[in-house]
Amino acid sequence: MITLFIKNMVCNRCIMVVQYELNRLGLDVKNIKLGEVTLNKELTSEEKNTLDKVLIPLGFEIIDDKKSRIIEKIKNIIIDLVHHQDSNTKMNLSDVLSSKLHHDYNYLSNLFSEVAGITIEKYFIAQKIEKVKELLVYDELSLNEIAFRMNYSSVAYLSNQFKKITGLTPTHFKQIKEDKRKPLDEV
Repeated sequence: MITLFIKNMVCNRCIMVVQYELNRLGLDVKNIKLGEVTLNKELTSEEKNTLDKVLIPLGFEIIDDKKSRIIEKIKNIIIDLVHHQDSNTKMNLSDVLSSKLHHDYNYLSNLFSEVAGITIEKYFIAQKIEKVKELLVYDELSLNEIAFRMNYSSVAYLSNQFKKITGLTPTHFKQIKEDKRKPLDEV
């Protein structure tokens, strides 16, 4: 059994695409989740090269070094927390990352900043703002409801952070209705 770490798997559609390609290549998949694929047997170097050739044009890449794998895991945990979990519970991001990755948060934070060129906190905020943009475009929730859902202490705090990141107020963003959202792998 072998686990492959795959860069830029950020959503369920990514999982479906990677699953499809693995099946198409006849590889025996045991489990697949964001950023990780577990195969029932080791890959030959030829199979690995073929898989690389298939994944790279689709925007994915097999990650070989340990540091890059940890960075990708951090990103996937944050993406999952912000975009895929419908939870209003207040959570301490450092505790979540430390417990899921079994590393001290200071180590994870320094590694992330060194490799990704941005702090974990700024990455987390960028992901939250992308989710807020999505919720604003859907136009189903009030700004108050969005602030609550995204665990902001107040609408004012959300609005200030939104303007700092986007240059627009949430209300102005909603009015212009331009597609100002980025793909998650570009955040």
